Amino acid sequence: MRALVSGSTGFIGRALVARLRSEGHDVARLVRGDPGPGDAVLQPGSLTLDASRLDGGSLAGVDVVFHLAGEPITPWRWSAAKRERIRSSRVTTTASVARAIASSPPPRPVLVAMSAVGYYGSRGDELLDETSSAGSGTLADVCRAWEAASAPASEAGARVVNLRTGVVLGPGGGSLRLQAPLFRAGLGGRLGTGSQWTSWISLEDELGALLHVATDPSVEGPCNATAPRPVRNAELTRSLAALVGRPALAAVPEVALRVLAGAETTREVLLASQRVLPAVLERSGYAFVHPDLGEALAAALASGGGTPGPARR
Repeated sequence: MRALVSGSTGFIGRALVARLRSEGHDVARLVRGDPGPGDAVLQPGSLTLDASRLDGGSLAGVDVVFHLAGEPITPWRWSAAKRERIRSSRVTTTASVARAIASSPPPRPVLVAMSAVGYYGSRGDELLDETSSAGSGTLADVCRAWEAASAPASEAGARVVNLRTGVVLGPGGGSLRLQAPLFRAGLGGRLGTGSQWTSWISLEDELGALLHVATDPSVEGPCNATAPRPVRNAELTRSLAALVGRPALAAVPEVALRVLAGAETTREVLLASQRVLPAVLERSGYAFVHPDLGEALAAALASGGGTPGPARR
């Protein structure tokens, strides 16, 4: 398989490139500056895709484009400029990639475009799958526009998958990069009441889902990349604390979160409740490596995030 990957220096992108190469696939990067040999470039001014450095000088022969790039949603407080970077780094670049695929000769590459469970907004205890409506809020609005930006590719006949990813648990990045040190220091605890649902996925399953949807022609459109068993924040807190062998007695009240992180990110990220099910992945036959939270956390901590400590009674 010939793959083109944007966001290749990010947490998921680095791991995806390594996984693809380990399986013998031909991988090129899609970058926004300082291209190396064989890289494609998103031109920073016009945001057109320059594929002239690829083998063959075009997207012809590329089987799949994994478009993972996007401005991190941290730091927590969003200025107007930060909010616009979050949006434009996703929407504008996706539109550029989709237009390039649309203008390439058939057979056109599959486009696997990253999205997020933020699409659903904060929905309490409601069970959500790919047929559920979009929610409200800044992130829901961004996700709607993000997915809509891939339309030129699908309208031209390319298969497009919008991968709505949950919280990715893995070594070296993601939420555990911030959480694990706090929990090891005995400073971990639930956020707010801890009743909000977290839809998570292990890094290994995130990579597995990316490869699965890229190669399974039955998958098209929105697809949730989340484990089949979402958990409440309080359960996630207890599981992580048990693995590092520290108590998690603290709780961060909502008012403190608002002071530390701002009202918007507290509402839309830290206390957002999304109980998301991976209906499309399961229906298409994807078998999760880590369907349960405990084993996903243990694998993440043992493979680069630090060895779990002994449980304390």
